[in-house]
Amino acid sequence: MHLIQYLDDNNTRAVGVTLDGVTNRLNEITSVYALAQKAFSTEGGIPAVVKSVGLGETVDKAELAAAGRLLSPIDHPDAAHLHVTGTGLTHLGSAATRDAMHKANGSKPVEELTDSMKMFRMGLENGKPKDGERGVQPEWFYKGNGNIVAKPGQPIPSPNFALDAGEEPEMAGIYVIDADGNPRRIGFAVANEFSDHVTERINYLYLAHSKLRWCSFGPEIRVGDLPKHVEGTSRILRNGEVLWQKPFLSGEDNMSHTIANLEYHHFKYDLFCQPGDVHVHMFGTATLSFADGISTQPGDVFEIEETQFGLPLRNGVAIDADKDVKVLGLY
Repeated sequence: MHLIQYLDDNNTRAVGVTLDGVTNRLNEITSVYALAQKAFSTEGGIPAVVKSVGLGETVDKAELAAAGRLLSPIDHPDAAHLHVTGTGLTHLGSAATRDAMHKANGSKPVEELTDSMKMFRMGLENGKPKDGERGVQPEWFYKGNGNIVAKPGQPIPSPNFALDAGEEPEMAGIYVIDADGNPRRIGFAVANEFSDHVTERINYLYLAHSKLRWCSFGPEIRVGDLPKHVEGTSRILRNGEVLWQKPFLSGEDNMSHTIANLEYHHFKYDLFCQPGDVHVHMFGTATLSFADGISTQPGDVFEIEETQFGLPLRNGVAIDADKDVKVLGLY
């Protein structure tokens, strides 16, 4: 089952459900957030709710995408209650990519390894703990709230002060916190964890700054567990031509951590278990165009696709206008 959110011919919000390759409008319910809320109190969860309310007219997802009517596949009525976070150095090969980006060498003696390589080795050694045990915690970052999410098809704005505007093709877990403070996973979506890699490369302590950028995810949520093997394609288009293209891998077969271990180390904080909140948590990547020397320009288009997750995620690159920051006194 896949879920989308879109605007119908009357500019009214709607939810689309894809089953066996056919997409239909969900009756009665107009947001995935509302669907999740109803599923909290329904035995059988989301599939049971979909069955009970029923499906209506058939919709064409590709036409909706072409018309710019697709929305992010989940949002929150109050954007400040949607949290976008992520983990890094979680995939086999991700340390090599990071070290290449930082011009470091992972073959040095342990005492001379970069912090990135040390963190990666920790994940290799204890990122997939045995049942009943706790694994090592990963690198973690905060990205923003619902106000920094670009809809599928919408350009991703990069701030005027940014030094780079680069893609990161990832899988994102989609969660809603129930009334008892329990994280409830809806499923997974393709994501572009857009970052400023030049700023990060200046000094690794600038990682937090480099992640405070817009992002995008979707267009579809694949309900259920993440497949063990995910293999998609990340590309950049310039003037309609492919500028750069590479495969990307995800899923636990290609990771140094289990999804459960990464989820535990995010939701172990009570801060992230507030009833009603939505979490979009990105699980990392080992594929970056920046590591291959690519520098994007306004008007370039990112395209990230993996057939198990439906339509590709496409977003252009845009640069925000410069602005002054003025702090006013309240005294």
